[in-house]
Amino acid sequence: MTIKNIHKRTFFYIRSDVLVWLFLIIATLTVYWQVLSHEFVNYDDPSYVSKNPHVQTGLTLEGIAWSFTSTRAGNWHPLTWLSHILDIEFYGLNPGGHHFTNVLFHIANTLLLFLIFRRMTGDLWRSAFVAALFALHPLHVESVAWVAERKDVLSTFFWMLTMWSYVRYVERPGGIRYLVALLFFVLGLMAKPMLVTLPFVLLLLDYWPLCRFQFGQSVNGGSKQKRALALRVVWEKVPFFALAAASSVVTFLVQQSGGAVGSFAAYPLDVRIANALISYVSYIGKLIWPYNLAVLYPHPRMVSGWMAAGACFLLISISLLVIRALKRNPWVAVGWVWFIGTLVPVIGLVQIGSQAMADRYTYVPLIGMSIIIAWGVPELVSRCAHRKAVLAAITAIFLSALMVATWCQVRYWANSITLFRRALEVTSNNYVAHSNLGIALFFRGKLDEATVHFHKALQINPSFFNAHTNLGIVLANRGKMAEAVSQFSKALQINPNSDEAHNNLGVALERRGKSAEAIKHYYEALRINPDFDEAHNNLGVALASQGKLDKAISHYSEALRINPRFAKVHNNLGIALIRKGKLEEAVAHFREALRIKPGHVDFHKNLKKALVLQGK
Repeated sequence: MTIKNIHKRTFFYIRSDVLVWLFLIIATLTVYWQVLSHEFVNYDDPSYVSKNPHVQTGLTLEGIAWSFTSTRAGNWHPLTWLSHILDIEFYGLNPGGHHFTNVLFHIANTLLLFLIFRRMTGDLWRSAFVAALFALHPLHVESVAWVAERKDVLSTFFWMLTMWSYVRYVERPGGIRYLVALLFFVLGLMAKPMLVTLPFVLLLLDYWPLCRFQFGQSVNGGSKQKRALALRVVWEKVPFFALAAASSVVTFLVQQSGGAVGSFAAYPLDVRIANALISYVSYIGKLIWPYNLAVLYPHPRMVSGWMAAGACFLLISISLLVIRALKRNPWVAVGWVWFIGTLVPVIGLVQIGSQAMADRYTYVPLIGMSIIIAWGVPELVSRCAHRKAVLAAITAIFLSALMVATWCQVRYWANSITLFRRALEVTSNNYVAHSNLGIALFFRGKLDEATVHFHKALQINPSFFNAHTNLGIVLANRGKMAEAVSQFSKALQINPNSDEAHNNLGVALERRGKSAEAIKHYYEALRINPDFDEAHNNLGVALASQGKLDKAISHYSEALRINPRFAKVHNNLGIALIRKGKLEEAVAHFREALRIKPGHVDFHKNLKKALVLQGK
């Protein structure tokens, strides 16, 4: 081959790769661009960003320290917290910016996935298809269009970097390259513990397409050298497995302490296994036909034995076919085991939350199925007379359909009302969706509609803590304090260690004139959560009403230490300082309250009063 021909071929490969990159970027932006106008939703977004004072203070030493020590939301993922904090630095509380960061990570993950498979397999179009399916499938909308799922796209970014570094290490082994791969793996675990299955995936890649095990191949030195080579490949993963095991233990303990792990009394082992089998088949079905997607699929608690048996039979049958195709088509086994294995941590054997399954759990596992499709479909049409034209037509139709379906699915994530109304349309007995839709309607001023949904949630699940709490909030806002107290008390019977319920009950009792009882509940809320800024403020108000100004000021100051941007506390502290005769300090706090919330009438009145008292 001449130098000229070599340059021509190289140019063709580079140009083709660039065209694939451009397609992946443009197609992904086309379906996800609409998220720039989306709002935060009232499902984990408040805990992660919109109501999280530690995140909203921006990038500070205290915020960084909190990121590495917090187990809020039932996870230890400091890098995820830091990414949200950085978004506050760039966008403030503009939800469009936070959404856009998710989209950027999704695009980066897509491009890295393409580059990894392109380098491992040398196959341009199959690698491009794997990446396109990853970028455009509707099952991935939840991971991208939900701000609180930043941990998904961020951890997958480090997953991809780990695989890329590992492939480079395999090409030219060396200590530095190995440590780089290990470092990216650690960073991924610090974003979301979903990476605990990555060491198994690296072993799969060693089998195919990296072909490091060489089973059945002629190797100088015979079977001993084969075994030594296989042992070395496995031994390389020991640090990865050790870190994965440590992360699994930490995650389980954190989630258990946060009450997120379902008990065997609520979810018996046979129900968990049956639900896991059905979920595997459901994920495959939604891959092929992504219908009735929802933010939450309620756990049925009771599963049909026939459905579970049928799912088990189907999974075993597919696995037997995979074993038969092992030698001839190794990519089938790699794709199938990738899919089955990476879902294990979230398939429900350890029940986390109240969902039976979740679209976001497929973000990485679906790559396994896309490998089977990308390499399997060309095999099926290999004898077709117009093979390339048929493949091009199938791919174009399939990806176009996915883009339309994904674009439609992204629209449901525009706000909490559209999101949970859709969930109620496509699921049944979804008490969580009723409750969350109710609170969204409440914030839009639609109190009657909100009340209806809270009652529906409680009809389905009378022991649902959130519905009692939210109904109590609506009743309190309608002036029905006795009924509100009843709902908050029921919530506390369900969860006596809820700082939120104690605080809400305290507010309701105080509005009924029972300050002494209210103060007890504020103190209890702070015992459970010493960093509860709202409870510090409410306790300060109650103490100030009793004339205990020094204690009130202490609690206001603590609330501001936790959340310096809490405008109402600046105002309350200013009022207390006026009563103490500290006019200059009071003025400073009123000005700060107005800086945070310009135009607030009460803040202006209080500032004017303080200035008059100063003779200004």
